[in-house]
Amino acid sequence: MERRDLLPWSQRGEVSRLRGEMDQLFDRFFDWKPFGIMREKGMWAPALDLSETETEVSVKAELPGMDPKEIEISLNRDTLTLCGERKQEKEEKGENFHRIERSFGSFSRTVQLPAEVDAEKVDAVYKDGVLQIKLKKTEKSTSKKIEIKSA
Repeated sequence: MERRDLLPWSQRGEVSRLRGEMDQLFDRFFDWKPFGIMREKGMWAPALDLSETETEVSVKAELPGMDPKEIEISLNRDTLTLCGERKQEKEEKGENFHRIERSFGSFSRTVQLPAEVDAEKVDAVYKDGVLQIKLKKTEKSTSKKIEIKSA
């Protein structure tokens, strides 16, 4: 006796359909290439880290091989945007490329900040391929501990 013989006749089609959908899901999962489409169109997205302390918000962006003059930072209320372009080096003296994994082209990353920041107190430093942006929180966005009094 086979497993399919245990199922009622009306449910056999549903199980086959479910199996087909699961097969398609796994096929798509293993073909998935995050940012692959963006690379093909000359776009890429740098990785970002966003952290917060009581007094500031910090953003770190991986931008190796870039000139800081080619990076634009803008702040609009609680939204920080990084834009720029990483140019591809053009030295091909007899080289046969077998694989190119480095990303080139323009990028734009926008991130919503977790707190209100002072646009006049922003510090951006580029070192060793990492851009670190420190944004001071406004007075009203810094948290204040409230002591509970017993009655």
